[in-house]
Amino acid sequence: MDEYPERTCTLDALVTHARLVTAVLEGRKTQQRRNGVYGYPGEVFELEGRRFRLTDLRRERLGQMSDADARAEGYPSLAAYRDLILRMHAGMTWDDAALVWVHEFEPAAE
Repeated sequence: MDEYPERTCTLDALVTHARLVTAVLEGRKTQQRRNGVYGYPGEVFELEGRRFRLTDLRRERLGQMSDADARAEGYPSLAAYRDLILRMHAGMTWDDAALVWVHEFEPAAE
């Protein structure tokens, strides 16, 4: 994985919140933004006995996020995503220039 930095967390910690796990299992969530790298394209993780494969990992600014990206995160809109993130992280401000890692995934072929 020379093109990516070392992972900062384990892949099994990529999606942990129960509501978001449900969104992945229902096919409504296919992206997860994190401050660090949790896994690399091709790696597989499991949620409630179902397997998912990371398909892409890229660095992106928060300001590049669209409503479509927010829906891929499991939220109805970018405004809803931003509001929840700011409520979850007390004292955080939304910085369009902030860089995050976008982990994209899909169900893994069995």
